[in-house]
Amino acid sequence: MTARESIIHKITASKNKPHLDFNIKHKTEVFTNNLFYTLFDANACVEKNIKQLEIDFNEIYKLACKIDGSNCAKIWQIFLSKLPEILENLNLDAKELVNNDPASNNIEEVYLAYPGFFAIAIYRFSHELFKLNTPLIPRLMSEYAHSKTGTDIHPGATIGKSFFIDHATGTVIGETCLIKDHVKIYQGVTLGALQVSKELKNVKRHPTVEDNVTIYANATILGGETIIGKNSIIGGNVWITESIPENSLVYHKSEIRLKQKK
Repeated sequence: MTARESIIHKITASKNKPHLDFNIKHKTEVFTNNLFYTLFDANACVEKNIKQLEIDFNEIYKLACKIDGSNCAKIWQIFLSKLPEILENLNLDAKELVNNDPASNNIEEVYLAYPGFFAIAIYRFSHELFKLNTPLIPRLMSEYAHSKTGTDIHPGATIGKSFFIDHATGTVIGETCLIKDHVKIYQGVTLGALQVSKELKNVKRHPTVEDNVTIYANATILGGETIIGKNSIIGGNVWITESIPENSLVYHKSEIRLKQKK
């Protein structure tokens, strides 16, 4: 065996542990885009697109399962039945964005051009599939949105109605995070865990954010027992690991010093 053949043999052997078919990644991205267009593009034929989406879902589900794809039809029908509700919630999200961002000119701009809205949309799709114990696909959908928008929302997070993410870049929302209604967050916000340990997989590791909370840029809020009380405002760049009572204002006070003259 030549050196080249030996290298090829070693690579081939290693690739089979585990066996990965990257077609599922590309096909899930196509499915995700088509799902978004079906709900929002005025030129999309809903009936025709739904038929194609079912075919595409069946294909990627079989790739995700590898062995048992028996639940595919059931999961698709449940997911399909949820689409009107998802669309209703996304329309509320878009309305919240256009009503609260002075830079927005109209709601069409939000649907077409706001990365925060796209990230929320893909989250709402992936979350429904996550709740149905769909293997792998929800994570691939969320990572696709992450790559397009810079926003990392785990499909396991629970997010209420009229959710607002402005600018979106660098936002991270963890798996067990609970966000209630009319919450607004800005770029660079992290809703994360206090520690990373595999033993905590089934434990609530990420914060709870109550109704009508605003969290400004680059704030970091950590911990499963951390609750941000309703109607609170969290200022930019704060670091929070303990609960905040409702109606609170949390911020850093800047210190200004004049340069000493030489």
